[in-house]
Amino acid sequence: MIFLIVSRIILGRIEGIIDPPTTEYFNRVCDYAEKVRAELILFTMDTPGGLDKSMREIVKRELGSKIPICIYVYPDGARCASAGVFILLAAHYAAMCPGTNMGSAHPVAIGGKVPKEMKEKIVNDAAAYIKAIAEKRGRNEEWAEKAVRKSVNVTAHKALELNLIDFVADSVQELIEKISQKIEIRDKNIEEVKWLFKERFLHTITNPNIAYLLLVLGLYALIFELMHPGAIFPGVFGAVSLLLGLYGLHILPVNYAGIGLIILGIVLFILEALTPTFGPLTIGGITCLIFGSMMLIRVNVPFLKISRSLILTVAILLGGFFSFALTMALRAMRRRPVTGKEGLIGLVGECKQPIKPGKEGVVMVQGTLWRAIADESIKRGERVEVIETLPGLILKVKKTKRIA
Repeated sequence: MIFLIVSRIILGRIEGIIDPPTTEYFNRVCDYAEKVRAELILFTMDTPGGLDKSMREIVKRELGSKIPICIYVYPDGARCASAGVFILLAAHYAAMCPGTNMGSAHPVAIGGKVPKEMKEKIVNDAAAYIKAIAEKRGRNEEWAEKAVRKSVNVTAHKALELNLIDFVADSVQELIEKISQKIEIRDKNIEEVKWLFKERFLHTITNPNIAYLLLVLGLYALIFELMHPGAIFPGVFGAVSLLLGLYGLHILPVNYAGIGLIILGIVLFILEALTPTFGPLTIGGITCLIFGSMMLIRVNVPFLKISRSLILTVAILLGGFFSFALTMALRAMRRRPVTGKEGLIGLVGECKQPIKPGKEGVVMVQGTLWRAIADESIKRGERVEVIETLPGLILKVKKTKRIA
């Protein structure tokens, strides 16, 4: 019987926030390397940090791996901060590319303010943990503790000088050549294990900015469906986007007051569409959206916060849309003194909210929404003709088959 021993280098890539999908990917790469009997597992890494739980799971896998694992901060300009420092120091071989840096591993509670005593316990625990990792790998314990307690940073060459890493290399190929001087690598062919679509997708939507966009898009798509029953696609898209947005935010401490303000802003936009107030409700909706978005996630970590520029962009786009609608309405109002109330009589529009005898509905005439009444029941989407203008900017209409 002939046994085939496959020897190769398995390559993985860690980018962005250290989160559950990253841990899942890391474990899958290691499982595959063990299955094919690889001689080295090499991960390139560029991360601002991430979640403590995800980081600890990766560190456990590194410390227990029978196959040597190398973490390589790459490419030029990449960083290894916060949780990434623990992962780098726990590797069998640690390397950095010139132009990269590592440090700032001070733990930050993502749930908002923490009592001083609890904060000290968290820092002490993290300091002891990183010192234990550095001790096991024979690295600089003193600096490792400073990275946690004082958030110190170092460049690649300084890290090598301080005995934090084993190599400084310009490329993956150069790094492999340097590692091969430490251990025997019979097959230097590299096989990259790419992210699965599921892993990449979940990793992407756990980005707070992406999750926020999905949440807002989902809510407004559902609004469109409510305003236009039967469209189906906006409702399906809205429900899916809303659920994905909530999944992306579930790993972070969400402020329910922020959610409440966002929902209130949406309600105000709906009221503006149904009963035009020509400004106040739109301004209130935009204000609620901005403050609700800024309050949505209770964190002090920059890379886990929703970008203020994104929040302002969303608010400006929505404000621009409603301002445009408001401008068109105001222009229509300014034209009335020229033509008189009689100028509306005879115009044809469309029913936007069902009208019943004795109850107001909403019609659109010349691109403007108006409150309207009728002596008959009129369904949404039916053509109507203005037969009278009443005090309070209310139109009296009737059904018609006229097109214009």
